[in-house]
Amino acid sequence: MPTQSMTARIQSRLGALQSQSLTRSLRIPAGIDLTSNDYLGLAQHSLVKQRMAEAVLQNGTGSTGSRLLRGHRDEFTRIEHKFARFKQTQRSLFFSSGYLANLAVLATLPEAGDVIFSDERNHASLIDGMRLSKARRVIFPHNDIAALKDLLKKDLLEKDLLKKDLPKKDQKFLVVESLFSMDGDQAPLRDYAQLCRETDTALIVDEAHAVGIYGETGSGLIEETGIAENVFASINPAGKALGVGGAFVAAADSTIEYLIQRARPFIFSTAAPPAMAAALDASLDIIAAEPDRRHRLLARSRYLRDKLQQAGRSQIIPYLIGENAKTAAIAEQLQAQGFDVRAIRPPTVPAGTARLRISVNEALTEAQLDQFCAALRKL
Repeated sequence: MPTQSMTARIQSRLGALQSQSLTRSLRIPAGIDLTSNDYLGLAQHSLVKQRMAEAVLQNGTGSTGSRLLRGHRDEFTRIEHKFARFKQTQRSLFFSSGYLANLAVLATLPEAGDVIFSDERNHASLIDGMRLSKARRVIFPHNDIAALKDLLKKDLLEKDLLKKDLPKKDQKFLVVESLFSMDGDQAPLRDYAQLCRETDTALIVDEAHAVGIYGETGSGLIEETGIAENVFASINPAGKALGVGGAFVAAADSTIEYLIQRARPFIFSTAAPPAMAAALDASLDIIAAEPDRRHRLLARSRYLRDKLQQAGRSQIIPYLIGENAKTAAIAEQLQAQGFDVRAIRPPTVPAGTARLRISVNEALTEAQLDQFCAALRKL
């Protein structure tokens, strides 16, 4: 049982959240989906479900151990090879979740004496990974290439002035999302790639909301912007457009081998169920065979953005309201009318920028989007 003082603390914290309209609740999905990350509808695709079910019957429901103990399976090797080809990298490594993958990359690769330059709106899992690292962290304004250049120049100058006090082989890292999950805007990846080349900075890109959708083959914005050769590592969660779960880190062979040997979230985590690998194999097959899914998704996104007079081109559309209570109330009313859209409030987004995060998927029709816009206008 919790102590009285601890119980009082928890109750106080909960009361503060409630007074600021920041409490959240667990809700079963209902109504027209305008909030999930199942952008391509693969979570309900018959082939994905069939492959997963067959794999469960063959391999059981769990892996029973970490990959380095008894949890490894042929299915993991096959899907990692297939995903590496998909991302045009030498190798990939599968983790049980995107959060674990980000913790592994950022707590393992940067070391003491290194410096990480991080976009101020990076996902919480990236931030937590950097906090676990012994490297120094420098935050730069969102998507601000000029500010990043100035910070890099300042850092290089300081190192020259203090060279005798610094490690001999310090490394710089730039960590960004390719498509930001709450703003729906894209990072200037080409500019970042050039800057990283000029300053010997390792570029790490989280493709969570881009993989499966962008580029000629659908592998993401790294492919679309043509910077694959300049990316040190990419993190690719597979529970969004790929419709299953887990995440792939794609990188050079030596980088992946180093993560296997040194990344604590990989070494000390029970491996994902092998059936997930089988389902993801089907997802990659569908993305290759049915490009119309991602084309339809982007067409629906353009349609809704035009209706809402929102610039941009991604499937994530933020509708800023500002006040926490008002945002929550509008979301509740839309849900009551059959539109499943959720309120996003601090600390997920900056204070004063509470919003509806509208998430488009390829199954939505223009008629449904028209109905949603009409309901939103009335509110």
